[in-house]
Amino acid sequence: MTTTRFAPSPTGLLHLGHAYSALHAAAFVERGRGDRFLLRVEDIDTARCRPEFEAALLEDLAWLGLEWDGTVRRQSDHMEDYRAALDRLEALGLLYKCFHSRKELDEALSAPHYRPMRGPDGPAVTGTDALMAEDERSRRAAAGEPYALRLRMAEAVRRAGALTWSDRGHGKQTARPEVFGDVVLARKDVATSYHLAVTVDDALQGVTLVSRGEDLFQATHVHRLLQALLDLPVPDYAHHPLLVDPETGRRFAKRDRALTLKALRESGVSPAEVMARVGFGP
Repeated sequence: MTTTRFAPSPTGLLHLGHAYSALHAAAFVERGRGDRFLLRVEDIDTARCRPEFEAALLEDLAWLGLEWDGTVRRQSDHMEDYRAALDRLEALGLLYKCFHSRKELDEALSAPHYRPMRGPDGPAVTGTDALMAEDERSRRAAAGEPYALRLRMAEAVRRAGALTWSDRGHGKQTARPEVFGDVVLARKDVATSYHLAVTVDDALQGVTLVSRGEDLFQATHVHRLLQALLDLPVPDYAHHPLLVDPETGRRFAKRDRALTLKALRESGVSPAEVMARVGFGP
């Protein structure tokens, strides 16, 4: 049996790109054999997520004709799950509090003696725990200073060993999470990160096939490592191309208000027309 999921963030109204992504995930499900299509609301970004956007996305998906199984999992309701995962990584000695500001990190990475690996998000922050003594970290934590909780990537990779994962479109992949450096898994004021939350969520929800945009393909290297460290099952992946506006060639974004599902619905466009427009029509 296959279990897929669609996991939007309620930081704006859903657009045509979201419709494509949701339909892509749902297309793997055959109800007759017991497959499941889940809906998850990824709302850990409390500064940008809004209840009205969550209500709107539920309305949009229902209008589109999508039916999901079970209750909607809202990440903000499950912070204890992410805390348990962090506690396990901390018990393994794989986490450290990084108190360096972005400016301080940029200066460290640009030092003549430092040759950082370049990752998908730029120069990878690696080994910054060595820049501060443990007692100094403890003092700053006790003083309430902000910090990022980072993964000791080199030790994590050593502990996990060689890892692979399978993508429906790209085949077998060798995980190379080290190119991301010491990734941030939480912050003092944010109890989890995208990387940690989605990895834990997919395991707890029994997701067997992660369907999502190819912009998240590289993130899978980190997710595969976290699965190994936390003894979580490994799903298959299906990363789809990003839908682009044929007129501009740009990928759809939440700022494209005229192309939100709400705007299209209010202008009289039917669900069938939206599905056809994103390639899922007859």
